[in-house]
Amino acid sequence: MKIWFDMDGTIADLYGVNGWLDMLIAYDETPYAVAKPLVNLNTLAKLIHKAQRNGFEVCIVSALSKNSTPAYDEKVKTAKMRWLKKHLASVKFDEIRFVPYTFTKNDVNTGNDILFDDEERHLTAWTGTAVHASKIFSTLKAIA
Repeated sequence: MKIWFDMDGTIADLYGVNGWLDMLIAYDETPYAVAKPLVNLNTLAKLIHKAQRNGFEVCIVSALSKNSTPAYDEKVKTAKMRWLKKHLASVKFDEIRFVPYTFTKNDVNTGNDILFDDEERHLTAWTGTAVHASKIFSTLKAIA
């Protein structure tokens, strides 16, 4: 079974970056690079390690910018990878998928996977266990 984490609005505070929308419209990937964590990442890393020891695969599924070009997508992917390496360096993710903004995240679901996300459209469409980002720690503690 896989546990999938969204990034923006779930573990990274993209929407808290001053001027984030104007930057994304201008094809500036800075908000993805400088977003502050939304959760205690030390605690998250410990829970992820425990889940992996207990047989879960832990993965990222994160959307690219709504306004996009192939070149900008690459900049966004690089910024997001750097964010993960900076903030969750001890975590070896089993899979990382950066997907188009219009992507249906349920398409990565292998059956009864778990998704942590902040967007209702992804939670509603998920056919496994969909969990709002606000319940990451309580859910991980219960399953790991």
